[in-house]
Amino acid sequence: MSESSLKARNNAAFDLTYHLVLVTKWRRKALNPAMLGRFGIIAASTLEDWRCELVEHGGEADHVHVLFRGHPAMDLSRLVNNLKTVTSRLLRKEFASELSQFYWKPVLWHGAYYIGSVGHASMDTVRK
Repeated sequence: MSESSLKARNNAAFDLTYHLVLVTKWRRKALNPAMLGRFGIIAASTLEDWRCELVEHGGEADHVHVLFRGHPAMDLSRLVNNLKTVTSRLLRKEFASELSQFYWKPVLWHGAYYIGSVGHASMDTVRK
């Protein structure tokens, strides 16, 4: 456990890193590089609101990966649902013309998601 990733809050010391994968609705290849970059900015801000830290993010046209550090008191399902809601709303607003060719309803993400704890793994390790 590296000292730089060890966090302390109240009476607890912790090092919790999570890997989150969000998939586009109907697995449509709707995301372009500009959207992926903007997703990272929105995700970092939203995670900060939850007292979490974006470590790294990436993705392809039909999914995104988010590596983030969290704390033991957070409600993971609420955090993920908030992250999906905020990123969907803002990306659909900012990239309306690009996304309208894929979605005629106000959707972006599939209802399901993957989240797992990864310890000290980097995004390259997680990819492998």
